[in-house]
Amino acid sequence: MSPVSEVLSRIQDIQSQIEQIRAGTTGATSAATSTAAEAASASAFASALSATGTSAGTSSTAAALAAALGATPATGASTTTTASVDAVKGAIATGSGASGSDVVTSAEKYLGVPYVFGGEDRSGMDCSGLVQTVFKDLGVAMPRVVPDQARMGTEVASLADAQPGDLIVPKGEGHIVIYVGDGKVLHAPRPGKDVQIVNNWYSDADLSTIRRIVPATAEPAGAVSSASSALSAVSGTDMTTAALQQLIRGGALS
Repeated sequence: MSPVSEVLSRIQDIQSQIEQIRAGTTGATSAATSTAAEAASASAFASALSATGTSAGTSSTAAALAAALGATPATGASTTTTASVDAVKGAIATGSGASGSDVVTSAEKYLGVPYVFGGEDRSGMDCSGLVQTVFKDLGVAMPRVVPDQARMGTEVASLADAQPGDLIVPKGEGHIVIYVGDGKVLHAPRPGKDVQIVNNWYSDADLSTIRRIVPATAEPAGAVSSASSALSAVSGTDMTTAALQQLIRGGALS
C-alpha cells in the first residue's frame, strides 16, 4: 500500500471514530477544554501518521493536519519518536515510538565522529557518550556510563538472538557497542579512531551482557491507538472533521 493510501485509510478510520464519538457524546465542554483536547488529538494523529509514513509526503501531511488544528507534531531524529521516556531496568522502554532499527539509523549519523574521552557530541564521543546521545535523539534517556547502561532494558540471551539496536557489553564493562545486524557493530573505538561500523569480534564467552532498550520492531498499531485514544477525549469534533476535509479538498494528500 502506498503512503498516500495508508494516510487516506487512516483518515477514514479517524472519521469513523469521530462519528462514533459524536453519536455517544452528551453535554457541553468549555471552549478552553475543547481546544486543548482537539490540539491533543491533532498531535496524536500527526504522530500516528509519522510513525508509519517514511516518505516526505506522509510527514508533510502529518504536519499539515497538526497545523490545521493548531498543534505541532512530535519532531526528532526519527519520525517514529513521539515522546520522551527514561530507559528502564529490566524492561523495554516503550512510549517513545523508537525501535531497534531507529537506534541503528540514529547511530549511523555519527559515523566519522572522532573518539574523545568524555565526549557526547559531533566534536567527539566516547563509546558510552555515543550510546547516550543516540538514544537521546530518539527520546530515550540513558545513563552516561557503561556499567549503568548495561543494566538498562532486558537481557538478550546470546549473540544469535541479537537484533539491530541491541547493545553489546563485554566482560569488565569497559566498552559498549551497538549491534547493527549481519554480524556487524557500530561503536566509538578508542583515541585516534572515529565512530565506525566493523565486524563483531566478540563471542558469547566474551560478554557481560546484551541489552535491548527499545522494542526490536516498530509498533504502528500502538501509535494509531494513541491517536484514537486522544480523539475519544474530544467532545466537540467539528473542527477536527473540517480540518480533515480541508486537507482532502486542498490536495494535501496527493
